[in-house]
Amino acid sequence: MTFRVGVTSDLKTASGEPCFNPAAFDELAANPEIEWEWIDAGDEVTVKHAAEFDALHVNLPRVTAASVASDDLRLKIVARNGVGYDTVDIEALSAKGVLTTNTPLAIRRPVAVAALTHAFALTSKLLTKDRLVRAGKWNERVEHMGVGLTSRTLGVIGAGGIGREMMGLAAPFFGDIVYSDPLEISIEGARQLMLETLLSEADIIVVACLLTDDTRHLINEAAFGLMKPTAFFINVARGPIHDETALIAALQSKQIAGAGLDVTEHEPIAEDSPLLTMDNTIITAHSLCWTDECFEDIARTALRSIVDVSLGNRPDHVVTA
Repeated sequence: MTFRVGVTSDLKTASGEPCFNPAAFDELAANPEIEWEWIDAGDEVTVKHAAEFDALHVNLPRVTAASVASDDLRLKIVARNGVGYDTVDIEALSAKGVLTTNTPLAIRRPVAVAALTHAFALTSKLLTKDRLVRAGKWNERVEHMGVGLTSRTLGVIGAGGIGREMMGLAAPFFGDIVYSDPLEISIEGARQLMLETLLSEADIIVVACLLTDDTRHLINEAAFGLMKPTAFFINVARGPIHDETALIAALQSKQIAGAGLDVTEHEPIAEDSPLLTMDNTIITAHSLCWTDECFEDIARTALRSIVDVSLGNRPDHVVTA
């Protein structure tokens, strides 16, 4: 019997090609019974998709309880193209016997590098110095001294795969590394602190945790109030983890020194957001970690999970509620 796989069309470029190396689809050759096609799922996977396909390789579309509500459900696995799964109702799918997988290993190094890229760019005033040169103000460079890191503290919120990777990469650059996590975790070369203590001690604060009910608006007005006026805030996880209204206020009042955001509370960010007019922010489109290597690895991992299910095996990286 044919094992049908749907790949959401938001994984295509404007030219109609996959945004990852097409060779990733070679993973599906491990089961000759697999047939795949592009599907336009819009904002949300429908019951029609769940009735027509055995597997879905999903990027942005949500998968909700309504997506799997039909009695003629055929769907067996939703393979998320990435590590986050806040767009998938894990509990509802599990109740219907549908597995959800993600790709946590593929994104660890790229996202950790993205976070440090924001940190280096902010503290070196990279964008400011670029603008000076373009405006013919070369000699004003002495007015824009950067911030050295060997005497500064990096604070990481979330000691999962990305957080750990980041701390390992950051070790040669920072004087101290601290982290906060709800679990008691021992990490060589770093100190675990309560969140409030981390916020008050760290010079660069990076959000690297999952978005859950507990972490939504975790970084709020009170949290920004604990930070040093010289601190830089960076979020490479999910936008709603920070309260954007509070962040804007903290930046405008110089309660903190600056922010690097690969994610915003609402995406795409509103064209009239005050963040877009601030010189002390760097904003990227939830894509700074995207590279050819990263995207091929993500796609191969997701497609390999689908193959495993098609062969009757339990895939790696199953997400549970």
